[in-house]
Amino acid sequence: MDNLLIHSENLKGLNYLLEHGYRGKVDLVYIDPPFATGGSFTITNGRASTISNSRKGDVAYTDVLKGTDFVSFLRERLVVLRELLSEQGSIYLHIDYKIGHYVKVMMDEVFGIDNFRNDITRIKCNPKNFERIGYGNIKDMILFYTKSASPIWNEPREKYTEDDLRTLFPKIDKQGRRYTTVPIHAPGETENGTSNLPFKGILPPQGRHWRTDVETLEKWDKEGLIEWSSNGNPRKIIYADEREGKRMQDIWEFKDPQYPNYPTEKNAELLNLIVRTSSNPDSIVLDCFCGAGTTLKAAHLLGRKWIGIDQSALAIKATTEKLNAIQQTLFDTAPSYTMLNLMQAECEYRKKEIV
Repeated sequence: MDNLLIHSENLKGLNYLLEHGYRGKVDLVYIDPPFATGGSFTITNGRASTISNSRKGDVAYTDVLKGTDFVSFLRERLVVLRELLSEQGSIYLHIDYKIGHYVKVMMDEVFGIDNFRNDITRIKCNPKNFERIGYGNIKDMILFYTKSASPIWNEPREKYTEDDLRTLFPKIDKQGRRYTTVPIHAPGETENGTSNLPFKGILPPQGRHWRTDVETLEKWDKEGLIEWSSNGNPRKIIYADEREGKRMQDIWEFKDPQYPNYPTEKNAELLNLIVRTSSNPDSIVLDCFCGAGTTLKAAHLLGRKWIGIDQSALAIKATTEKLNAIQQTLFDTAPSYTMLNLMQAECEYRKKEIV
């Protein structure tokens, strides 16, 4: 299937995909819909406004739906998106803290509460010092759901900081390598198998078993990967330089561009993380509020197929400029895609009806 960029009202675009063989084919959906602010966002001389109701420039999109109207608007689209998702698919919905909790209740209904994975807090900006009744807002939220209990999941890791290394790997060996040690036994006794046999003449503590078979423990000890305490207690050595990093938690700091090309343009590394984690090479990634095309660029650079939909002509322009700016290199190919203008097709159809 070709990469697709669709200029269309997104519900029409999503139904087009259903009608053209994409049902159950999409592995990842990321959407950053309007946040129910009630305002409009503009672009002036190539620079996007980062606040709503700017009085200058061309309107990129309006954000006029609020409350239950907004939740109903989203629900109609999420029902179709669920049909497009594969059984191993995931959806990340980026939303404002003011409306996000209402959206979560609705998504529990559409995707099933058992398929809710995370309410991710995204730190979006530096603290603001203007006065208000309430605490300063530096975050928004990302609701992460899967279609089933077995989604694509490529474990995300982040690099250890220097403080992490000192805290998590406090010991240093003779070669100067940082390490820590962990117990080689775990809770629960086993009656059969090899995890309850003696290791170096020692049995697991009462009520516990070895984490692996005795043969593996013997191999670790021979390789110098078991540290013995002064009272003869064995522990497994874990070296910092052999670890990929620490596990990602549910608070992310990915600040948006200070001078975006399109309103509410999101951080590229944020999208790289999501695409890398919840899709595989050759997966189809879909963003039906594609804006400036950051999701599509991330998908392309990571070797995924992609589909973008937006009804704003300015969004389509920003997306094509971003995609066309990707240069052919030894590692990256220039993107190729099919452009569908369903807005134009609908206008032409209406003209024929009038005639």
